[in-house]
Order: sequence, then C-alpha cells, then structure tokens
Amino acid sequence: MKKHLGFIVSLLIILACGTYPIVTGSPMAREDMFVMLSYIGLALSLNVLMGFTGYVSFGHVVFFGIGGYTTFALIYHYGIGLVPALIAGGLVAALIAGLLGMAVLNLRGAYFAIATIGINEAFKTLISNIDYLGGAEGLFFNLRKAYSPYGGSQKALWYSFVILVIVTLTALIVSFLVKRSKFGLGLFSIREDEDAAKVLGINTKFYKTLAFMISAFFPGIIGGLFFFKNGSIDPNSAFHLLKSVEMIFMVMLGGIGTIFGPVVGALTYEEIRSYLLINPTFKDLHLAISGVILLLIVLFIPDGIVGFLRRKVKFFKEVFE
Repeated sequence: MKKHLGFIVSLLIILACGTYPIVTGSPMAREDMFVMLSYIGLALSLNVLMGFTGYVSFGHVVFFGIGGYTTFALIYHYGIGLVPALIAGGLVAALIAGLLGMAVLNLRGAYFAIATIGINEAFKTLISNIDYLGGAEGLFFNLRKAYSPYGGSQKALWYSFVILVIVTLTALIVSFLVKRSKFGLGLFSIREDEDAAKVLGINTKFYKTLAFMISAFFPGIIGGLFFFKNGSIDPNSAFHLLKSVEMIFMVMLGGIGTIFGPVVGALTYEEIRSYLLINPTFKDLHLAISGVILLLIVLFIPDGIVGFLRRKVKFFKEVFE
C-alpha cells in the first residue's frame, strides 16, 4: 500500500478533478477541469514512451490530431455516436503509431525527435489538402444537430466531461500496470541501454512499437473529445506543435518515468500557464517563460519534482514510484 502511494494520490487527484464540477454543477469548473484532465491524460500517455522507453517525441500531438479528425469525421459525415467514434479515433491513432513506429523507432535520440516533428508537419499538410476533411479551413458542426442526441449542448458538454474523467483514469491505470509488468521492465531496460537489452533477449523493436501505440491511443481519444466539445476542427489547431512541447514540459516538470510525476507536472504547468495568461505583465511572454522554466528543469532537476523529492526526502523515495 505504502509503495503505491504515488498511484493512489494520482487516482484521488483525478477523481477530485472529475467530481468537483459534477457536485457543484458549475460549467466554469467543468471547463477548467476539462483542461486539467486533458493535460494529465496527455502527460501520462507521453510518459509511457518518453519516460519508460527514453524516446522523446516532439511531434506527439500528431496522434491528438489524428484521433480528433477521425472522431469528428465519423460524427460529421455518418452521425456515429460519440463513444464509438472516440474509440475509433484512439484505435486509428494507435494503428498509425504502430505503422510509423516500425520505421522511425529505428532512429535514436535527436534523430527520432526530429523525425516526429516531420511526421506531424506531414500529416498537417496532408489533411489541409483533403476536401473530405474540410481542407485548410476544417470542419464545423451544426451544434444544435450534433448535440441533440445527447439532450442539447449543456448535457453534451457534461457527457463529454464524464467520458474524459473515465479516459484519464484509464490512462493512469494503464501506465501503472505497464510500469509494474514484465513489459515495463523491458521498456526501462531499453531506456537504460538498448543494446544491452537486445543482448538480454528483449525484442526491442516490438516493445518500443507497442509503447508507441499505447502512448498514441489516449491522445487520440482526448483529441476527439476536445474537438467534439469545441464543435470545430482545423489542421492548425489539431497539429499545433506547441501542444507537444507542453506534453514534454509536463512530463519533465513532474518527473520522467514515474507514475505521480506526469500528474503533478500537469497540475503545476496548468497553474503556471493560467497565471501567466491572466497576468497583464506576462501574458505575451508565457511561452518564453515556459521555455526558460524547461531549461532550468533540464539543467538543475532533470528528474523533475518527484525525482528531486525522492533524492532529498527519504519518505518520498519509499512511496513515490
């Protein structure tokens, strides 16, 4: 029990973020917690690849966009229900990750990172030229028609929020189970020394590809929920590289390779971001300030908040994994 306190605290945080808007019935709280839970889910997903395997993806937002477009197109063109459309979005994102992974995961370090940026830009350009997906202008819902199966816009927004809570909880549980499994040990072996892992008999290509697919599945669903809630989607918002940088920031800020790290990183980042955006002095400098903070993390606490606490405080070393 004590050993898994990080997972338990993470679980309680997600439940608190999910239940507070429902209990209060506040649309404002719902919107704030929607952003928070989205960040937590995205950070947990990237951590499976970046934290467990050591492969840094600067274009991970591509799966957010692929899932968003898949979900949106299925609802827009065929009137498919939200839940099956979201599952399809996650599966398509994971499938594409699997296909891409067999090629780009042969690269390491900066080469892999650069390749993921190229993949994201390639998908952005491709979708901008597909009329079926709205081209460069994107697709827009008739909100009354799109939300009517769910009892109107307000009920649809609450419905999508509840789904997000479930998805974020599932991402946490999957991350925990992966880390505690033999598969997770294999991923950590790859992170520490991939060549040595091969010598030990680990099928590194299969392990990396599977981790890539898991890390793409949840962003695909979260992207679908995000654009369903917004009622529109376009290539610039679906494949914005800034979101990839935010995901990396959250993982590194909280603690790479840990369970609690991405959660605390997402919470901390959202608080920093909100403060900078509403502060008239810093609102135009929030990206620059975030970049400076990320640089300081890399230089002084590369293992993040959780890693720092584990090194300095014996209690945290024993309970936070």
